[in-house]
Amino acid sequence: MARILNLETATTNCSVSISEGNDIICLKENNAVNYSHSEQLHVFIKEALEEASFSFSDLDAIAVSKGPGSYTGLRIGVSAAKGLCFSLDLPLISIPTLESMANQIKASEGEVIIPVLDARRMEVYSSVYNSVYQEVRDTRAEVIDENSFKEFGSYPKVHFVGSGAEKCMETLQHSNFVFNTSVVPSAREMARIAFRKFQEGTFEDVAYFEPYYLKDFVLQGKKNS
Repeated sequence: MARILNLETATTNCSVSISEGNDIICLKENNAVNYSHSEQLHVFIKEALEEASFSFSDLDAIAVSKGPGSYTGLRIGVSAAKGLCFSLDLPLISIPTLESMANQIKASEGEVIIPVLDARRMEVYSSVYNSVYQEVRDTRAEVIDENSFKEFGSYPKVHFVGSGAEKCMETLQHSNFVFNTSVVPSAREMARIAFRKFQEGTFEDVAYFEPYYLKDFVLQGKKNS
């Protein structure tokens, strides 16, 4: 059974898990207000390996959340994942950040899940998944207004999840729309996706892989995007 180290750094949540097949063996994470990934990520990796009683040589692959999300967070996570893959000669698996967020919600048949990440002002990163976590609309950076997602107005229920759900809640008035602002990307939900990709042999080219930033990075003072 494949043993995979999963790294999630796309938002403020610095999250590391080790999975065996579909099962999580251990999880280390901290959702701090300020990004602390550069200080915490490698500490969490070390602690996760110790808790699982694994060494790096016991791993079969490294999985990383590829975005969209914070430029700084994604850069730190992908750099760490690529470094480990190079040094350990392991395959690299990339996980769409919004897909792993959708996997935190149990939806009934006919319902859809819309993970949304805050992207400044009234903009969000979003995608749409059905109840079995298949993507039914592509990932976009979009400005939220009263017409956003109106094509889902007739669905039994539409689950908005993530930091961008608050913007949606303030603007979208459909009675079948429900909002969960507490969902953050986590390495917990990466396990099942990573194992599926491992079985399929869906790996990235370690030398050329880059995070999915979706938008060009704009530096604003000392703030992280």
